[in-house]
Amino acid sequence: MLRKISKIAEREYVETVKTKMFLVTVFLVPILVVGGMFLSVHLTRKTVEGARPTKTIAVTDLSRKLYAELDRVFQNYNESNKHRQITIKALETDEPNLEEQEEKQKEAVRRGDLNAYLVIAKNLIEGEGKSYYYMKARNVIDLETFATVRNLVNTAVRNERMRLHDLSPKLLAEIRQSVAIAQIDLSTKTGEKPQEFTVILLPFFFLLVMFVGLFGTNQQMLTSVIEEKNARVMEVVLSAVTPFQLMAGKILGLSAAAFTLIIVWTTAGYGAAIYRGFTDVLTIRTGIYFVIYFIPGFLLFSSILAAIGSVCNTVKEAQSLMMPVSIIFISPMVLWFPVSQHPDGTLAVVLSFIPPITPMIMILRVAANPDLPLVQILLSLLVLAASVPAVVWASAKIFRTGILMYGKPPSLRELLRWVRYQ
Repeated sequence: MLRKISKIAEREYVETVKTKMFLVTVFLVPILVVGGMFLSVHLTRKTVEGARPTKTIAVTDLSRKLYAELDRVFQNYNESNKHRQITIKALETDEPNLEEQEEKQKEAVRRGDLNAYLVIAKNLIEGEGKSYYYMKARNVIDLETFATVRNLVNTAVRNERMRLHDLSPKLLAEIRQSVAIAQIDLSTKTGEKPQEFTVILLPFFFLLVMFVGLFGTNQQMLTSVIEEKNARVMEVVLSAVTPFQLMAGKILGLSAAAFTLIIVWTTAGYGAAIYRGFTDVLTIRTGIYFVIYFIPGFLLFSSILAAIGSVCNTVKEAQSLMMPVSIIFISPMVLWFPVSQHPDGTLAVVLSFIPPITPMIMILRVAANPDLPLVQILLSLLVLAASVPAVVWASAKIFRTGILMYGKPPSLRELLRWVRYQ
């Protein structure tokens, strides 16, 4: 029995790894991911440090008290930021025709003649009224410009208030001086402050690798079963092996292919992590948990797809049956952020004990919080240990009957009846 299963597994592995799609996936995805990582760092640095076009902002000062200070504050800013100039253009305050003037300037913003239009409230210095900043947001730079303008206006207002109350700007600057506190991350050997990769991207990286390894590789199971069924290959093979041996061999063969994929990807990812200095957060413990959860997760998903493929005659029929399965398996990708940011929250804990998505949710939680309670890890593994044999058994029942049936796909009631067959 084991010899027959190993022969089928060997054939499935060879047929899978020699396909062009597999080879492209093995080598192209790491190149794209690692290349994208370095490219994003380069582009981010260029965006943060690079030069930007001068921004022109029209200003209507209804208070008639602030423009001189605004002009001085913006000049100081421009002297310190040679490559990020923001110029302001004062407009005469014509209150009887104010509404018409505002509409004219807003239209100039819409056309792109102005980057923004600022209307300062009449009693802004006294702390009353609301000012308005009209803009046409096209990218993140426009949003950053608004944040800069808001800070400069606040600075101008504070300076004007100090002048009105005859306060020393030097004294107030000393009072407002920030306290220097060095941020030390004890979870890293270097002691540097936490990186965005540690708190956000690392859990998503593990989830993404798990998802692609489970969902992407197992698509081969679905298409392989359907193609061999339509070509009547199954009938020949089943004359020498049992349906369970055939399904088990296919699952083991694809499991080996999936591990090949994961090994190449993790090697490339770890190499990139070494280059970027993230090795302190990529612990061996997390890698071990990844393997522990990947194995039952792969067995679960491949068994389900083997059962679906056995009852379908075309890929189109399989797609309709795959829809609810896909929704379930994609849910961790949709919920990754709240789960990773609150790995001990109620949502994360509840999702950890739903067998189809347990592996992905748990690796996401473990990567986000390496000190996850051991009892929860053990309970999730017990859930998988109980669910995997049950799913494999039910899938084998469906596979045994469906692999030799043609015509209209069975209904859910018929599938349940097949599972109850002795």
